Parts: sequence; C-alpha cells; structure tokens
Amino acid sequence: MITNQVLLLLMLSILWPTIALPFAPGNIGNLFGMPESDGKILQRSKRGWMWNQFFLLEEYTGNDHQYVGKLHSNMDKGDGNVKYILTGDGAGTLFLIDEKSGDIHATKRLDREEKAMYTLHAKVLDRNTNAELEPDTEFNIKIHDINDNAPKFAKEIYFASVPEMSEVGTSVATVTATDADDQTYGNSAKLVYSILQGQPYFSVDSENGTIKTALPGMDREVKENYQVVIQAKDMAGQMGGLSGTTTVSITLSDVNDSPPRFANHSFRVTAVESTVIGAAIGRIKADDPDVGRNAEMEYTIVGGHDIFNIITDQITQEGVIIIKKPLDYETKRDYEFRVEVKNTYLDARFIHGLQFKDYATVKVTVEDVDEPPVFTRNPYIIEVHEDTAAGSFVGVVSARDPDADNKPVKYSIDRHTDLERLFNIDSVNGTITTLKALDRETSKWHNISVVATEISNCYNPRQTTRVPVFIKVLDVNDNAPEFAMSYDTFVCENVKAGQLIQTISAVDTDEPLVGHKFVFSISPTNPNFTIDDREDNTANILTRRGGFSRREMSMYLLPVVISDNDYPIQSSTSTLIVRVCACDSRGNMQSCNPEVLPFSDGLTTGALVAILLCVIILLMIVVLFAALRRQRKKEPLIISKEDVRDNVVSYNDEGGGEEDTQAFDIGTLRNPEVMDANKLRRDIIPEMLFPFRRTSPIKDNTDVRDFINGRLQENDSDPTAPPYDSLATYAYEGTGSLAESLSSLESAATEGDQEYDYLTNWGPQFKKLAEMYIGKSPDRET
Repeated sequence: MITNQVLLLLMLSILWPTIALPFAPGNIGNLFGMPESDGKILQRSKRGWMWNQFFLLEEYTGNDHQYVGKLHSNMDKGDGNVKYILTGDGAGTLFLIDEKSGDIHATKRLDREEKAMYTLHAKVLDRNTNAELEPDTEFNIKIHDINDNAPKFAKEIYFASVPEMSEVGTSVATVTATDADDQTYGNSAKLVYSILQGQPYFSVDSENGTIKTALPGMDREVKENYQVVIQAKDMAGQMGGLSGTTTVSITLSDVNDSPPRFANHSFRVTAVESTVIGAAIGRIKADDPDVGRNAEMEYTIVGGHDIFNIITDQITQEGVIIIKKPLDYETKRDYEFRVEVKNTYLDARFIHGLQFKDYATVKVTVEDVDEPPVFTRNPYIIEVHEDTAAGSFVGVVSARDPDADNKPVKYSIDRHTDLERLFNIDSVNGTITTLKALDRETSKWHNISVVATEISNCYNPRQTTRVPVFIKVLDVNDNAPEFAMSYDTFVCENVKAGQLIQTISAVDTDEPLVGHKFVFSISPTNPNFTIDDREDNTANILTRRGGFSRREMSMYLLPVVISDNDYPIQSSTSTLIVRVCACDSRGNMQSCNPEVLPFSDGLTTGALVAILLCVIILLMIVVLFAALRRQRKKEPLIISKEDVRDNVVSYNDEGGGEEDTQAFDIGTLRNPEVMDANKLRRDIIPEMLFPFRRTSPIKDNTDVRDFINGRLQENDSDPTAPPYDSLATYAYEGTGSLAESLSSLESAATEGDQEYDYLTNWGPQFKKLAEMYIGKSPDRET
C-alpha cells in the first residue's frame, strides 16, 4: 500500500506540469471529477479547489499541440450548454481552450528566456444565452526552465599583458561568461572555468575566471606571446552540461633584466685630417635584447679625451664619435681610447649580481689630405705713417704648406678689397708695400685680404687660404688748423675801443698724442682790431679804436693766423669778415646795409628798378613777336611752273592745307646754288653747329640714280655730320617694281590723259594740288 502511494507521488511529480488543476473561485469542480456519495459531483467550498497557476516545460518539440491543463465548472453538467472562454497573455495565439471540455493547449514551443510567465483569465458562459455562469477568474501559466543555453563570453579574443619574470600567481586578467538559463532553478546557470590551452604557463580560477601565472621566470626574450583558451561550462561542470570558450592573447611586457653588451670589443675608425670640428667620423653599437626605455643606452669615453667625444644617437642607440679639435696628420696619426656603455634606466630588482655596463676599445687612424697653406697669424694688424711714400715697406705676411711635401706658396692681394690699389705684395716673400701715398684724414684703416696659394705641379686644383690684414694709418702733423665754423661778425658804429666783438676757435684734422694747442695772432699794425689769445684754443677779437662808419668802410677783412704746437708746426691764415652795422645804445644790431647815396644824374634806386622792368617787358614782346613770325609757312620754291619735271610737295601733317606745305622741286636739287647757305633742322636743337659744306654740282645729263648715290656717299663721308640721329632716305625705285613707277613722267603721253577734277572735292587741304594740275593748258607737252 505504501509502495503504491510512493509510485503515485512520483507519477504526480512527473506529470505535474501537464495536469490541469481546478481553480474555480465559485462552483468549479475538481479536476478529476470526483463523485459525491449521492452520485453528484462533489460540491466544495468556494475556495476549496482554488489553483492560481499551471507549470509547463519550455522547449516542447512535439508536432501536436502541447496539453497544458483542463478547466471544469460545477455548472457544467456535460450536456454541452457550458462554454469556456480564455483571455489574457497569448490567449487565442499561444494558448487555445476547448469551449466544450475546457482543455487548454499550447500552440507552439515556449522559451523561458523570452517570457517566463503568462497571465490569463477564464470565463464560463451559457452557450445559449452567453450569460456568465462563473465570474472571471485569473490564473498564471509558468514556464519551467531546462538547460538549453550554453555559456557565452563577451569577446571572442581578449588581450592582456604581464611583466616578464613575474612570480607564480601573478594576476593577468579576468574573463567571465554569462548563461541565459534560470540561475535560481537547478544548475543550468552554474558555471565552472577551466583552461584548455596555455598550460603550464598559466592557470585559471574555476569560480571567477581569473587567469594567473603558473610558471616562474618566464623570459620575454625567450618567448613573448602566449595564446590561452578558457572554457566556461554550466551544470557545475558535470557531464552533459553546455560550454563556451574564448581565447586570451597574453604578451609578456619587458623589464630591464638584460645589460647591454658589445658584440665586438674592438673598433677601428678612419678619419681624414681635414674633418671639420663637430663632424662624425664613426659609429659603434652595443646590443641590448630589451626594448623601449629598458634598451636606452649611454656611451662615454673613459677618462675623457682632448680630440674626440662620443654622443648617443637616441633613435638608433648607437655611439657617434665626433671631433672636438682639428686633426693633423703631420703631428699625430693614431689615437686609441676606451668607450663605456650602460643603460640609462635600471630596475632595482635585477641589478644584484649583474653588471649593466660594458667596455670596448676604439682606434682612430688619421689620413693625410692636401691641405691649404696656413698663415702664422690670423689676422694681421700693421701700422704705417701717413707720410709714407709710394713703394715704402708696410709689413710682411707669412704662410706655409702644412703637408709633408711643404710646397712653395705664392702671395697675392684680393683686389676686390683694395679697389684703389694702394698696396702691393711680393708674391714670393709676402712683403707688403705702398703703391700710393696714404692719407689718414681720408681713411684711418685699410682692410685688405691676402691670398696664399700653394704652387703645385699636379693637375689638381691649387689650395688657397685667405687672411685679413688690417693696416692702421698713423697720424702725421700735415694739416694746419682752421676756423671751427663760419663766423658772422659785426662791429657797431658807436663802439668803443677795447670792446669784444667775436670769440673764435679752431679745429685740426690731425690727432696729436698730447692734444691740440692752437695759437691765434693778427698783424700788430692793424689799426682797427686786436686779438686776445685765451690759451684754451679760443681767442677774442677786440676793437682797437672806436667810431666806425659805414660810409667810410662797410666791411673789414681781418686775417687771423692760427698755428698748432705739433712737429712740424703747421699754420694757416683764415679771414674774418667784420661788417659795420648801426646799433642802438645797448649794442643791439639794427642795420648793416650801407647808406644809399643819390646818384649824380638824380636817379634813385626805385627809378633804376622801374627802367629795368620796362626793358624786360620789351624783350619779352620782341621774343613773342619773333615766335609768331616763325609760325608762318613759306611758299614752295618752284623755279618754273612750266617745268616738265615733277614737283615734290612736302606736308608736315595730314590735312594741313595750302598754308601748311613746304615744296621744292628737282630743279632745286639740281641747282644747289639756289639753296640757303646754312639751312638747319628745325625740329631739334643741335648740340653744336658745323659750317655749311657745299656739295658738288650735278651735271644736267646726270641720271637720278647717280644723283641719289652721290648724295648718299657724300652724307656717309661727311665729317661735319651732326651727332644727333637724322633720317635721310635715298632710294631708287628701279625697274620691275610691283608697284611700278610712282612718277607721272611715264604715266601718260600728255597731262590730258589724266582727270584731276576730283581734287577740287577733297577740300581746302588739297587746293594747291588742284591748282597745279587742273589749271594747266591741255596742249602742254609732257
């Protein structure tokens, strides 16, 4: 009996999700239709069979509708008059109810991860009248979870790093997975982490997914990157559970655990002796397997060096050897020194027992080059007196070839620095001499450049060196003192004897070592003025008498002798102009003009000015009249109107008319005697005038071509031709011209063959032409 009860309970527990539990709040009966003792359905209290939820397994995979449960009302007598109605979440779509029997079915597979519980409402109606037999009752359908979701990581690949040489158990990274199953029901969402790849270097915490180092002394220089695969499995890791994996890429970061080391402890460098100071002559390098800051190195020369220095190239971490002082192959050819290299950043964890430095020996060999000459001094400063005559000695410069060959040197002066050619230099011994006398007052210093050139027999370009030579011109007392300025001195007519009228001073362009000392003096027999030397390079001019008069003398010229005290003594005479002026009682000047005296003929200054103005006006009128006369044009010169030859008419501008012509004919050219004696160009003014040169006469039977060629030859060979440009065109049209002859000599047998009446329609500008051609007799011979 007990066994049967146990089996019944097991069956109920298995079938529980598919059992329709009675939930009638009113008179709905039990699910199994338990009969009463009198044959009727057992009536219970209103809440005696109240059930508010059903349980349903998710992921149902059957083809038919899944049975959920059954609703039954006490009002249902089984005669088909009761109708069950279902409303709420998924009613009619996910859940269907049989109106007659009250059976509830699910139409498709349900997923708890989408929705875990549905709330529905049930009604019992009379099929015929649709009257409510039972009140609306609410109940829930809860979806029971099954293990249908595998754990998932947020990323497929994780990246992490850990310092090399880390201790065992050092945390690297933590990776976690999530499971969509219900964590409150069973072990479907309980995860366990394990490592599938990456052992024995790393391990993982099974509960939280923390990855840790598992092997001591992992060296980045041996292996830098590791791929670790982590698995997360649900059902607490039991068999049958679902799992997911991810990959963690772990990189060992560098620490300074490796000292720098030279692969070769001896280096040889070659440098030419002409290498400039600061230039690099070679590089050396030490190896450090570390990276980044841990591989930074510093190179130094042990004990330092006078000629060489070494610096570190921060990009390549190489030691660069540079020159501190010039190299000289003739002085020393080989050098040797020791170089130390060490890390700039040290890690205190690894400095014990290790030397983070290394040493190497560097040998430098100097190679010989053809060097330019070297002067014994640079620059040269030479002093010479300004009175030195041309060809005098100034100084000597010296240079030598520093090479072992010691080739001879030639000297020269760069003439761009001595444009006045004041100096010369001996090309063999470098002696500088003067070519001209020097004047300190013109230039106190002369800066020239001397070039020393190595004389070589080979084809290679010669070596040259330049040196500046500063020549200072020393002063010699060769200039006399003179007035410091121009003085405007006057004396009053009413002045008294011994009165000061002017204080004078002097200047001297010379510069004596002890300073200037000037002495002033005038003629002791001067009756009008005297001088008082103040012995401070100034002097006072005093009156010797009183009572000066402008009528007697309006101006006095006072010679003043000024001397210096240098050797040789130089002196000069400067003239002081003293005007006689009218002054007031206090000595203030009022007027210095001489009094105007009447002329003997009675004319005053005003009358003379008026006469002068009248003369100027008359001259202007004459010039204006002459200019107007020049504007008139002369009549053309025609010897004979009946001349059978052409008349040449010249027009200065188009449309000038009859009055704007200047004509001449062939007759004038053939008879030079009728030409003006000297007819000059009127368009420009020549710089100088030449006498008229008469041309040779032309014979009557001379051809026009010969005439033109003769005139052309005469003008080309004329020595008196003016220097200004003058255009003279001579040409002979010749025969065979496309334009044919422009002359009327061959155009017709008679002038009657041509009609010139149209010239009268051309306007007054062509009136003269019309008269020349239309007015002729028709029977005139051509």
